[in-house]
Amino acid sequence: MKVVGLIVEYNPLHNGHLYHYQESLRATGADASVAVMSGNFLQRGEPAIVNKWARAQMALDIGIDLVLELPTAYCTQNAEVFAYGAVATLDALGIVQQVCFGSESGDISWLQELAAQLKDEPVPFKEALKTHLNLGLPYPKAYARAASSLAGVPEELLGQPNNILGLNYVLAIKRLESSIQPATITRQKAGYHQANITDQQIASATALRKLIFEQSLESIKPYVPPSTLHILMLEKAQDRFPMSWENFYLLLTHSLTVHSPEALANIHEMEEGIEHRIKKHHPSALAFQDLMEAVKTKRYTWNRIQRLFLYILLNLQKKEMERLKQDQKPPYIRVLGFSEKGRQLLHMARNFWPYGGVAFLSR
Repeated sequence: MKVVGLIVEYNPLHNGHLYHYQESLRATGADASVAVMSGNFLQRGEPAIVNKWARAQMALDIGIDLVLELPTAYCTQNAEVFAYGAVATLDALGIVQQVCFGSESGDISWLQELAAQLKDEPVPFKEALKTHLNLGLPYPKAYARAASSLAGVPEELLGQPNNILGLNYVLAIKRLESSIQPATITRQKAGYHQANITDQQIASATALRKLIFEQSLESIKPYVPPSTLHILMLEKAQDRFPMSWENFYLLLTHSLTVHSPEALANIHEMEEGIEHRIKKHHPSALAFQDLMEAVKTKRYTWNRIQRLFLYILLNLQKKEMERLKQDQKPPYIRVLGFSEKGRQLLHMARNFWPYGGVAFLSR
């Protein structure tokens, strides 16, 4: 079988995701699909609106054959680490020939050319990145500007979220020396962060979450497959939906109260004394949103602060992440769900590993 890999969050799965899945099959000529999906926490440092098992079922219901979990240690990181973990998981499976992702540009050629130049992070790029960071630019903007100056790619292309994720997928393929081939399709009708809805059937996940929290679950009906709405209604009936940071704020408050600044300094990505700013503003914050507004700065973006709070909540230590960086392959592959064709894919994958070393895990 020809197998295409998809890297997803499905928070929740909507009609745009359905379009991406269908177009990925068409563009690559694939017979089967494997999705690597974030678990209960997401790349922007927030809890998924519904648990990973429910979101895996959404994926199976639209036709995806095999759903694997991207471990939390990868899926809650910046774009580079997120992309590396996802591609490494697909590569370790051993049966995926292509990975297809959405991008604002819809053009794979410039992504491949730029990735070839950035693969080993040449000195001019590192120096430009350091200069822009020292000027106080947030890391994503500093990275885009440094990469743009190196390769002559317009900075606005690299400032678009799916383009930068796509670049990091291609970089991961090259750094892993994987045989997987990248492909991309153009994102349609709704931007990644677009909170307003401008189409009758397509809306971003950001806009749909806004509708859910500000209006009702039923209000998203035009923008999601019927199976998604059905699953969310079942989860709501069980009081497992919708989830947000406010559900975890008391736990975060406890961690911030009992840990000293010195202890917080050992948390992953805690840098430049930001732990003192967090400790200063925490006592007066009545809700998670209040704390975010108080701690966020021009240099420390909303997503970066959210990820820091998540690392505190999970007690993710710097020394633990250093060990992760030394591993070239994921230590395990957790299966979240599969179809009958997915069962065949798992059998093929097991036959790929005569040497062992990567374990399958299930519920």
